[in-house]
Amino acid sequence: MKKAIYFLALTISLGVSAQDSDYSVSSYLDEGFKAPNTHYIGEAWLNRLLQADDDLTYNITKATFKANSTLDWHKHGTVQVLIVIAGTGYYQEKGKEPVLMEAGDIIKCEKNTEHWHSSSKQSDVTYLALYGGEKPTIWTEVLTQEYYDSVFKKLVK
Repeated sequence: MKKAIYFLALTISLGVSAQDSDYSVSSYLDEGFKAPNTHYIGEAWLNRLLQADDDLTYNITKATFKANSTLDWHKHGTVQVLIVIAGTGYYQEKGKEPVLMEAGDIIKCEKNTEHWHSSSKQSDVTYLALYGGEKPTIWTEVLTQEYYDSVFKKLVK
């Protein structure tokens, strides 16, 4: 009986290890690629984790903004969720005061809401951005270095 159980266990383990492993595995830990300097100041790295397609209706992108880097004002045709996983940064919606965002924060920005987000002056920030894949980002206004510096003075006392 012991031999039969041993043989069965060996057969199952060999069958499992012989399975076809024709699938793709990626990592959110990869830095990604350096984004071209359009619509932001400073240095940003992007890792497109999941792209919308026929089966998936949203994108997930990991973005890392080096200290003292910021996006321009923009909006999305769908809700955007930012999940801050490391560092500190700034977030602001048009007509509202800017806020400090820190690791652990989750920010939901409603569709067609003009906003910007960035690293802080002293710290990189890394976040996961979840957003719909049907419509491209709409860039609305340049965020100047002077404005960004004024936010730093307002948030850091």
